Amino acid sequence: MNYAQAEKMLKSCGQEHVLAYWKKLSKKEQAALLEQIATIEPKSVRQCQAALGVGVENGCRKESENQDGKAPKVAELKGAALKKAIAAGEKELKAGRVAALLVAGGQGSRLGYDGPKGCYSIGPITGAPLFYFHARKILARSIRYGAAIPFYVMTSEANNEATVKCFEENEYFGLNPDDVFFFTQGMWPGMTKDGKIILDQPGHVFMSPDGHGGLLAALKKSGALADMKKRGIKSVFFFQVDNPLVEIADPAFIGYHVLEKSEYSLKLCAKRDPFEKVGMPMQFGNIFRMVEYTEMTKEQCLRKKNGKLYFLYGSPAIHVFDRAFLDREASKAMPLHLAFKKIPTVVNGKVVKPTEPNGYKFEKFIFDILPNAKRAAFLAFEQKDEFSPVKNAEGSDSPETCKADMQAKWARWFAELGVTVPTTMPLEIDPVYAIDAADLKSLGLWLAAD
Repeated sequence: MNYAQAEKMLKSCGQEHVLAYWKKLSKKEQAALLEQIATIEPKSVRQCQAALGVGVENGCRKESENQDGKAPKVAELKGAALKKAIAAGEKELKAGRVAALLVAGGQGSRLGYDGPKGCYSIGPITGAPLFYFHARKILARSIRYGAAIPFYVMTSEANNEATVKCFEENEYFGLNPDDVFFFTQGMWPGMTKDGKIILDQPGHVFMSPDGHGGLLAALKKSGALADMKKRGIKSVFFFQVDNPLVEIADPAFIGYHVLEKSEYSLKLCAKRDPFEKVGMPMQFGNIFRMVEYTEMTKEQCLRKKNGKLYFLYGSPAIHVFDRAFLDREASKAMPLHLAFKKIPTVVNGKVVKPTEPNGYKFEKFIFDILPNAKRAAFLAFEQKDEFSPVKNAEGSDSPETCKADMQAKWARWFAELGVTVPTTMPLEIDPVYAIDAADLKSLGLWLAAD
């Protein structure tokens, strides 16, 4: 893109001011600015402006229809139903029709770590990074079922290089590099209240990641969706980087998804308290929608049924998608969620750091495609077994609580074999050696026989 092309494009969406300081920039700065402008699509600018025209407060999208929503039916697999789901899931895994999709665009800044969150050390003994536990679980499943599980990792512009380097330096944690596909999420410009793109430097547009919902467009643009189709993938297991307890490509969940002929399946766990900050799926007629905790009234949060919360289950972002559904949705525009933030801005050629929010960031949320699914399914799970995120430096959802939960889970595996592990004893298990208690039992028998 040259200057004339950039000027024409910006004029088409009323953003000529982006070039206001052009003549004061160095050749290198001019080239970098043109490169940024080339990534901005006029239709995206207009979509952001339209979102700003809705009228929002506190950076939250306004919703009201949750008043008529009801709790969806959530399955709890047991006995014969569990065995049937596992058998169906194992069939898909053995046939190589399952992929893993990781959202890993975040940095570890909230943890005091300068780098991709996936590189953050979480192993209780080895200090292995989050990526290690995810990759080794995928490898373990691949070994168990004799078929590759391709691993698609969505990064951001800020951490893509460091993420790829982490995998390379660790020899892909044992995975075949040909089965690991990195792709970056999109970046959207920040805007003022009146829909003007914000410059945070005279020659630089303020950009921020477009959220986990941006993965749809990124999957298509990068060729990842085409790669899935070429490999014969039918089910895509989605998870987030900060949860090392997640059971990746869990055969019971995969099988339940397939048996229900679902396009979008969600694992849900009981909320720890009525006001926990998690999204909750609700049913509106024949469709489902995720309702954010900010949209709930106090009365709705406290409402009970048979002694339990009526809206009991929250979503920890563990999903299975039908690959064809993702393909269908990838070309559609998604709703935008707005966050009103303090954004550095250029005033008369100088950078000003505001003391109050002055601009909007725009994000897409993957669960906004839930209403478009022809069939959806919901499966309950025990939080202690599969969800312990690393979000805060200390307190709840911190490295300390996560490591404790990891070791408690492994200790429960030993307990199933009649072995008590002292709570003071450090414990860590490589997923490739044991991905569940059954694996641990087989390993013990093998050692005894040896």
